[in-house]
Amino acid sequence: MQAYSLVAQTDDYLIINKAPGISVHRDDADTGLLQQISADLDCGPLYLVHRLDKMTSGLLILACHAEAASILSRQFQERRVEKYYIALSDQKPRKKQGLIRGDMERTRRGSWKLTTGLSNPAVTRFFSCSPVPGLRLFLLRPLTGKTHQLRVALKSIGAAIVGDQRYHSATQAVADRGYLHAWGVAFEWQGERCEYLCDPDVGELFLQQAVRQQLENWKPPASQAWPASK
Repeated sequence: MQAYSLVAQTDDYLIINKAPGISVHRDDADTGLLQQISADLDCGPLYLVHRLDKMTSGLLILACHAEAASILSRQFQERRVEKYYIALSDQKPRKKQGLIRGDMERTRRGSWKLTTGLSNPAVTRFFSCSPVPGLRLFLLRPLTGKTHQLRVALKSIGAAIVGDQRYHSATQAVADRGYLHAWGVAFEWQGERCEYLCDPDVGELFLQQAVRQQLENWKPPASQAWPASK
């Protein structure tokens, strides 16, 4: 399996589709992803402006120079970048759509939990449906960017993600991946709206025809009737 595929390339930024199981975190021993991409494309140093968990696949924006990195990082900090994710759970959620919000509190061994506090809440809008018996497909739009936010949000409504060995206590070791994918991203660049969408291409459950058909029904995700954020 390749570590990534190239989705878009401009003078200012790259968009890649990161494979599941690949780390982008600089403090991990197996980093090297940015260096690999830079070597593959014969370009200069690349800048990480946001991150995906190791288990999460999908769209990742990389800046090609310091100025672009500063502009894109600011957009993420100011929550002006629209992000859309899809996830699969084999558990029945306590609610099928709406808003998940609450403060996140660190627990044991690097895990997090959602609390009822609202001093600095993680906020996620979502829809879900059941395209396949026994599976729930989620379309998620995080309005904040907390560590493990979506994984913890789904666990908090009783629907932990298939293959998430940190938050799904009953997940089977035979799961071929963690089923969370950064599906879409939209941001403004030089006065124009830039939108990118990339279907998952790894994972037996994601590749089922019924799941792929539901993704078609949800395109483009920005046009869906999203629940209110308050």
